[in-house]
Amino acid sequence: MSLFKHLLRNPTAKSYSYSSPSIIMPSNLILTCLSHFTTDASPSTVQVTQYSGLGPTKANEKPRVVVLGSGWAGCRLMKGIDTSIYDVVCVSPRNHMVFTPLLASTCVGTLEFRSVAEPIARIQPAISREPGSYFFLSHCAGIDTDNHVVHCETVTDELRTLEPWKFKISYDKLVIALGAEASTFGIHGVKENAIFLREVHHAQEIRRKLLLNLMLSDVPGISEEEKSRLLHCVVVGGGPTGVEFSGELSDFIIRDVRQRYSHVKDYIHVTLIEANEILSSFDDRLRHYATKQLSKSGVRLVRGIVKDVDSQKLILNDGTEVPYGLLVWSTGVGPSTLVKSLDLPKSPGGRIGIDEWLRVPSVQDVFAVGDCSGYLESTGKTVLPALAQVAERQGKYLFSLLNRIGKAGGGRANSAKDMELGDPFVYRHLGSMATIGRYKALVDLRQNKESKGLSLAGFLSWLVWRSAYLTRVVSWRNRFYVAVNWATTFVFGRDISRI
Repeated sequence: MSLFKHLLRNPTAKSYSYSSPSIIMPSNLILTCLSHFTTDASPSTVQVTQYSGLGPTKANEKPRVVVLGSGWAGCRLMKGIDTSIYDVVCVSPRNHMVFTPLLASTCVGTLEFRSVAEPIARIQPAISREPGSYFFLSHCAGIDTDNHVVHCETVTDELRTLEPWKFKISYDKLVIALGAEASTFGIHGVKENAIFLREVHHAQEIRRKLLLNLMLSDVPGISEEEKSRLLHCVVVGGGPTGVEFSGELSDFIIRDVRQRYSHVKDYIHVTLIEANEILSSFDDRLRHYATKQLSKSGVRLVRGIVKDVDSQKLILNDGTEVPYGLLVWSTGVGPSTLVKSLDLPKSPGGRIGIDEWLRVPSVQDVFAVGDCSGYLESTGKTVLPALAQVAERQGKYLFSLLNRIGKAGGGRANSAKDMELGDPFVYRHLGSMATIGRYKALVDLRQNKESKGLSLAGFLSWLVWRSAYLTRVVSWRNRFYVAVNWATTFVFGRDISRI
């Protein structure tokens, strides 16, 4: 990297030598090596002006699809895209996909973290093998739709010794799959004190803090009041994520904490705070069943709205103060700061506006899928919910559409303006599932809240829940990990090591 930066700062240098004077690299050789990564250098050019990234594709190269994001939609698209037609470039701040339905299980040691993380290179091997396909561990900083260019900045993990590197990528087709970010509703102190359960590092942070509080509460001299605070786990948000985490946590307390932390077992408790009804999208009978089972498991259900969050307590709208040792925030998602800043049409709610074919209609060759996208009002369709199955189905539809476009000769930039795209995207809801702990779960197979359909609760639903998600895990490798983790936990209990 130091060699690379020296060349940028000294573009007219004829050669560069290491500490040994016998090792010399001529500038024409460097230009040849970096020809894939520059837009303005040619064999006859002697001066290197600046590293600019991946330039426009040439006539003898495959058209390039750039995918922003590595979530459900982006990864499903990359898995199915025909790499004999396209080169694929993925830009994401993480090099893996997270299987979010099982993320709550990793917080308490039911599953290991690697069981829910699928490497991008396994999802689309061409990224590792093909000369024109790449994965860049970077953030998207902006999009120039007029020139078909994406501006990127490398991830530094906030290391002061590592400066972010900026570069550009030209695209023939752009797929925006940036996902969404947790909604805080502008409540003071949430970002500073709460943990969001959306990424593997969030689950790791929850697990470390939970186990730390358990160990600290056992130290001599800790007051009764401080023990109760440290071991009070508060979950804000009664959707599937909040309910599943509360269920996993109550299971962990009943089966593991009471055996291995017997000195403090009477102090630990869980509170679930929700402004309305928990699991509002589920059947009424299932919601009442979940409420009853969670209460049986020791989860305290509180109806209220959080007004303010402090480092050791939160305040509800009625003035009630709730001290906590661990605060998990799960109140839904909204558009990210980057999505809001993009000069693209927006759907109701601030997502990127799309038409029935998942295109951003005001610009050429740009598509948006997943939680960052929503139908424009002009389509007459309602914005789809931010669910994994919506994102996955959109990714599946879009790779099929792009493959058809590529086979018809429309893969290049600005070459598919008047092309017939076929049937538009249609979403059909397959149902909802949620585990509530103690070998019980909910399965709601209705199309929507008003329609009729099969709904189950109890042990049989728990078997359906586990079977369904085991088959949905992306690779056989991770399916094996998940099955082994479940079996190990059942026989030996959860892993409570704080690593």
